[in-house]
Amino acid sequence: MTITNVSNDPETLTMTIAVELGATVERAWQLWADPRQFERWWGPPTYPATVVDHDLATGGHVSFFMTGPDGDKSHSRWQVLAVEPPTRLELRDAVVDDSGTPVDGGPTAMVVTIAAHAGGSLMTIEMRFPSIEALDQAVAMDMEEVFATAIGQIEAILAEDNAP
Repeated sequence: MTITNVSNDPETLTMTIAVELGATVERAWQLWADPRQFERWWGPPTYPATVVDHDLATGGHVSFFMTGPDGDKSHSRWQVLAVEPPTRLELRDAVVDDSGTPVDGGPTAMVVTIAAHAGGSLMTIEMRFPSIEALDQAVAMDMEEVFATAIGQIEAILAEDNAP
C-alpha cells in the first residue's frame, strides 16, 4: 500500500489522495462496504471509528464517531449520493453533534473511486470543501498526515486475506 499522490487545488476547493493497494478492485471496495473493516482503518489509530449506521446505498446514510485518547467523540454523518459498486462512491459529509445535527456550517462532498492498477488497485479519495478557508483549515490541521496514518492501517487488513 502506497500513497502515490496528495494534492490540494484551491481553484476547485479539493484535496485528493491517491493510494495504490495490493488488492483487487472488489477487495478494495470491501474496505468501504463492510462497516467492521471501515472501522479498522478510517481515522488515525488514536481516534478509532465506531460505525452506528451503515446503509451504503444511494439515498442511504452512514454515521459514525471517532473516539479520541481522552474519550472525546467526533461524530460524522454521510449522505450517500451515489454508489456504483465496486468502483465509485459519492458522499456528502457533515460533522454532527451527538444527536446528528450538523455543526460545521455546511457539508463537504467526497468522491471515492477504485480502479484496477498495476496488479492491484488505485483508490482515490477526493474531498471538496465549501470554501477556501475550510480547505486551508484542513491543510493547517495536517489532514494529509492524518489520512496517511489512517490509510496506513489498510495494509494489515488486506494481509489477513493472505494469512494461513
